[in-house]
Amino acid sequence: MTKRIRQGAAIAVAGLLATATACTGQQSTPPGFAGRHLSAERGANGAGAGGAEGARSFTLLASGDILPHSTIIDRAAADAEGRGYDFRPMLKGAAATVSGADLAICHMETAYGRKGGPYTGYPSFRSPPEVATALRATGFDSCSTASNHTLDDGAQGIARTLDALDRAGIAHAGSARSAEEAARPTLLKAGKAKDAAKVAHLAYTYGTNDMPLPAGQPWAVDLIDKGLIVADARAARKAGADVVVVSLHWGTEWQDAPDDVQLGLGRELTASATGGRPDIDLILGTHAHVPQAYEKVNGTWIVYGMGDQVAGAMVNHDGVQDSRANESSMGRFTFAPPAKPGERWAVEKAEFIPQWFDPEAARVVGLEPGTSAPAGGNSGRLREIRDRIHAVVLSRGAAQDGLVAGR
Repeated sequence: MTKRIRQGAAIAVAGLLATATACTGQQSTPPGFAGRHLSAERGANGAGAGGAEGARSFTLLASGDILPHSTIIDRAAADAEGRGYDFRPMLKGAAATVSGADLAICHMETAYGRKGGPYTGYPSFRSPPEVATALRATGFDSCSTASNHTLDDGAQGIARTLDALDRAGIAHAGSARSAEEAARPTLLKAGKAKDAAKVAHLAYTYGTNDMPLPAGQPWAVDLIDKGLIVADARAARKAGADVVVVSLHWGTEWQDAPDDVQLGLGRELTASATGGRPDIDLILGTHAHVPQAYEKVNGTWIVYGMGDQVAGAMVNHDGVQDSRANESSMGRFTFAPPAKPGERWAVEKAEFIPQWFDPEAARVVGLEPGTSAPAGGNSGRLREIRDRIHAVVLSRGAAQDGLVAGR
């Protein structure tokens, strides 16, 4: 599919999506193909193989922003004990849940710097490429890479990031090194079975912190544009996708509730259909730094914002350290095959899994009932965080549509 970057429309959307653009606070494979990533292939009648005999349900898990501030980079260096940077210990608390899914998607918000550094945090992020190794070790299969920080180190930063993800065996969507790569949908296999479902992963951002797209490379970062997203989703379906998942870097920072643009665009995207079948099967939101609600709109689940899975302690727009930046949820959706080929794969179970990133220990902590507090921790504090995430996630009536807390 051809990426038609409509710069004017994207900039207009960007102005509405957020009042502030910066994030505050402190097996080798060909390019674009990794792990369970498939080459584009056409299913029967130009559609996915849904409903074919033997098709089986699968679980898709998604998590929030990976945002390595300077304190996170320093801790990864300490955890590596003089041998570079090791981000695996930080994510160990999520590994069992992530690797237990048939397909796991993360959001890599920052660009990677040159091997050996220098590496930087806010405001212009250049992260160690070892982040990619840790993401794969945790169990992630694909990462969205479209964010307001994608161009922090220009086109070379995009290339380094995608090269590192390729080396680690992680697929990616939302940025590209060439027009050919940008035109190719990211297709993933949901599990190891021969007849596993094909999932398209698409990703877009509201803007790039006023940094212009690289000269001659309008395809370098996918910007939010409703028409483009729908066209890409339809093209992915024709390329064989049974399920189309869209990652959106959107919303207003530090705002628990989805803003008007999120609500409006969410309604429009979920209403789009071809031949009676929705063009998009799941929307995953990032950017706001805080957990936001889940909601079923026009029969399709939207996660308005998952929060930051990994981030340092952060200061909000009022100049106050805001602990919500270390709270997040992971969404887990079980998709069941349709009764007839060409019909929609339905979400038969929707779950959210609350998490906390301990900024002092620099570790992901699960918040399921019965979770023990970290050394020197406070179990009452963990319950308080868990209860707050629950309240926000369920604030738009998702429980009535079947959303439950997972483990």
